[in-house]
Amino acid sequence: MFIIYNQMGSGYLESVNPVILSKKIKTFGKIQMKLLYEKSVSGRRAVRPAPSDVPTSINLDSKLLREKEADLPELSELDIVRHFTELSRRNFGVDTNFYPLGSCTMKYNPKVCERIAAYPGFCYLHPLLPQLRMGGILTQGALQVIYETDLLLREITGMAAFTMQPLAGAHGELTGIMLMAAWHRDRGHKKTILLIPDSAHGTNPASGAIAGYEVRAVPSDKTGVMDVQALKEMVNDSVAGLMLTCPNTLGLFNPHIKEICDIIHGVDGLVYYDGANLNAITGKVRPGDIGFDIVHLNLHKTFGTPHGGGGPGAGPVGVVERLTAFLPVSIVVKRDDGTFALEYDRPKSIGYIAPFYGNFGIILRAYVYILMLGRAGLIRVAENAVLNANYIREKLKDHYDLPYPQLCKHECVFTAKRQAAGGVHAVDIAKALIDAGFHPPTIYFPTIVPESIMIEPTETESKETLDDFIATMIQIAQTAKTNPEKIKSAPLSTCVSRLDETMAAKKINVACVQKKE
Repeated sequence: MFIIYNQMGSGYLESVNPVILSKKIKTFGKIQMKLLYEKSVSGRRAVRPAPSDVPTSINLDSKLLREKEADLPELSELDIVRHFTELSRRNFGVDTNFYPLGSCTMKYNPKVCERIAAYPGFCYLHPLLPQLRMGGILTQGALQVIYETDLLLREITGMAAFTMQPLAGAHGELTGIMLMAAWHRDRGHKKTILLIPDSAHGTNPASGAIAGYEVRAVPSDKTGVMDVQALKEMVNDSVAGLMLTCPNTLGLFNPHIKEICDIIHGVDGLVYYDGANLNAITGKVRPGDIGFDIVHLNLHKTFGTPHGGGGPGAGPVGVVERLTAFLPVSIVVKRDDGTFALEYDRPKSIGYIAPFYGNFGIILRAYVYILMLGRAGLIRVAENAVLNANYIREKLKDHYDLPYPQLCKHECVFTAKRQAAGGVHAVDIAKALIDAGFHPPTIYFPTIVPESIMIEPTETESKETLDDFIATMIQIAQTAKTNPEKIKSAPLSTCVSRLDETMAAKKINVACVQKKE
């Protein structure tokens, strides 16, 4: 702790309240940590197997063998346990600190959901176990969870049916656009264009392009939402549909959403709902009720399941009645005798888009979360998420500029243009937050806002945590005016200082770390 405090000097962090400083010290621990290779001692071993009659060498073709022995570290069991335990203490996540990553909804994951997902009857199931006969009783509970989660999501979104297969949000996007394309092909339509707002998530245009469409961006108007007049001018008979995030990536709900859906339906197009921001309107607005035809949901954003590190995730896709025939196989159905089975006979289906039945452990967690909160609880989630975001917006609006000052939904977007004029950019502010023990918010997205800082507190954070974060952001803004070099040198408390990010992007296999002196 002395090293951390000493390296900080007399900078801005010392003037933040002591709770934040204490939290930061506990978060980062020691400054330096040796690599396993640096800890290696020749001849040291962690495991000494008992004598065995299993051959120690196998006669393999020399082409399959290494030219020399692998240079692996030699360590005791204690060395290994301590090393990885220390690494785990340096992990950053929603269980340890505030994670205000905008548009990603990094909310706390209730441990009751984790515990139920770990029940042996669920987590030890093999996906090839019989569904009905020959011991099929073992899988009935899991199939019932998938079936009932589908029903719950239908009620929440206003859709007619869901597929639970997609394994992530972007995977759900692609599935949704594939369903759109299948519907148009079935009707003999020659549709080639997919419209997407200029503030869309980056995966939206990628999903559209992979599905074979020409993607065109619709500009935003002066209020930060998609320009309806521009949309009208871009719509023609070649338009297959529109992908729309609602609220959008600025945290703003488009007041013209019903008109927008009517415009697309007017050319026999479909409207796709990117559910990344459903956390803001759950229980308040159902996408199906305002004109959306296809919905993908992020269970790992809206319904309290783990998120990050490339997975796990789940992105179920729901559709209105006229699109149900195209859903991927297989679909869980309830039979007349009350048992559950998988239905494969779907001639218009787009086929499998993932192995088996989706990321079951994540679906199960979401199922528990929804049942635990119920209708009233899900409404409170949206209300508290919106309240927390607007609390931050109001407290920070005098210190960072608001490009769109109206009330927001679940996230607020600032611009650091004021600070950038003095040489401190959004990336510097993000690095400075690391020193205070906070994960940085999303920066430089959406791209329509220069020097953007997107903050999403979610509903799970307390006022005390938000106040600590707000105090730190205010102090950073003040220090950016009085001592900008202090902010530009952050982070000071981490194991390494700033990475050479340009070099890291160009030469991924090269260590690009500026070591501390």
